[in-house]
Amino acid sequence: MQWTDRIRQVKILLVAAAVVIAVASLLVSHFLVRDLSKEERHRMEVWAQALHALNEADETTDLTLVLSVIEGNNTIPVIVLNDEGGIDDFRNIKDTADVEHYARLMLRAGDTIRVDHQTVCYDESIMLKRLQAWPYVQLGIVLIFVVVAIFALLSSKRAEQNKVWVGLSKETAHQLGTPVSSLMAWVEMLKEQYPGDDLLPEMDKDVKRLQLIAERFSKIGSLPEPVDASMNEVLAHVVDYMDRRTSHKVQMVTQLPGHDVIVRMNASLFEWVIENLCKNAVDAMEGAGTITLTLTEEGQRVVIEVQDTGKGIRKKDVNNVFTPGFTTKKRGWGLGLSLAKRIVEEYHKGRIFVKQSEVGKGTTFRIEMARGG
Repeated sequence: MQWTDRIRQVKILLVAAAVVIAVASLLVSHFLVRDLSKEERHRMEVWAQALHALNEADETTDLTLVLSVIEGNNTIPVIVLNDEGGIDDFRNIKDTADVEHYARLMLRAGDTIRVDHQTVCYDESIMLKRLQAWPYVQLGIVLIFVVVAIFALLSSKRAEQNKVWVGLSKETAHQLGTPVSSLMAWVEMLKEQYPGDDLLPEMDKDVKRLQLIAERFSKIGSLPEPVDASMNEVLAHVVDYMDRRTSHKVQMVTQLPGHDVIVRMNASLFEWVIENLCKNAVDAMEGAGTITLTLTEEGQRVVIEVQDTGKGIRKKDVNNVFTPGFTTKKRGWGLGLSLAKRIVEEYHKGRIFVKQSEVGKGTTFRIEMARGG
């Protein structure tokens, strides 16, 4: 949970940094654009005065400075209109074929200066427009950076979790291997010495159960090869196992189609998933209630639903039930559902989620997988 909390803190810091950069960029850009806009307005007023001086000049007037000002405008688009709306002159306009339309846009924007019997219309320079657009480009870059950084953190977290899962699984399988082998040998010896003992078959079942658990952990630590298997049989095995190990107050109900539903899977691991869901359901029902296992086919998908009549899950906890370490029980490590999600989604390329949950009425988990065959 510490790693999860650290990731959450880093994500919050990254988002906060992005917001600060965004606000700062917009503020700085706003003030720069405002100042440059005022500067361009002042330049156009000087340009308009130079135009007025040119209009009022006679043969003796020195027009050197006036022409210098008029010819010096190489960046700001400008159109000079007469009182009839005709175009007397224009500058710095690339699309000369649509000057009249451009003039109407300038008039509508209100960027005009009245000089004698003419109206000087102008637009923002290309540099000013680029400066206005730059903060949004910068924000896009920052957003991409934040998304990539968060994705890298999540990938790092997932890779670390994978290493922990694999290491823990291999070590657990290794540690169980020796005592399980010894127990199997002792059971065989007891069978020879006490062939009529009624307890030995039950002991043998428990030892084989331990062997199955060790085998499952071994497969979790590797990449088990899936094969076509009957989902009906998997659910039947789970129901048989749960019936023998839960209170008679817990009723197991199955709703299965009349034919075998074939799914490409590792049956041993998938049984573990259904067992985890059923055990959680028994805990949620506090030892009394009904667990319903439903198997259906929807097109190319096979759907398994595990429904219980337990206490349900609070809405704020639904998104956390598959998080490693999360548990609402007083005892437990909170790894069962996380393990189930890993088996379904990473090993079987399926999907598992909480379909429905209501406090006081129960929960339904849904698993979707591709059909085999």
